[in-house]
Amino acid sequence: VTWGHPDYGGDSSEVKDQLKGVQQVHATGRAFVAILADGSVVTWGDRDSGGDSSGVKDQLKGVQQVHATGRAFVAILADGSVV
Repeated sequence: VTWGHPDYGGDSSEVKDQLKGVQQVHATGRAFVAILADGSVVTWGDRDSGGDSSGVKDQLKGVQQVHATGRAFVAILADGSVV
């Protein structure tokens, strides 16, 4: 469940069906990323702040960790590479 201003990630209704098996959640100033049990991720919130990961979706497999700045995410994969 999310709440708050929808422009800042407070509305996750578009991805709610994907938010199963959530292991971790991280945030930028205006977006969230959830790491799921299978190593995939779900993002939502402001597109310009990391809320749209569609451009790297195919690379976001085996995600172990995510780190954030104010407006971007980086993922560390199981093989040690970063996206």
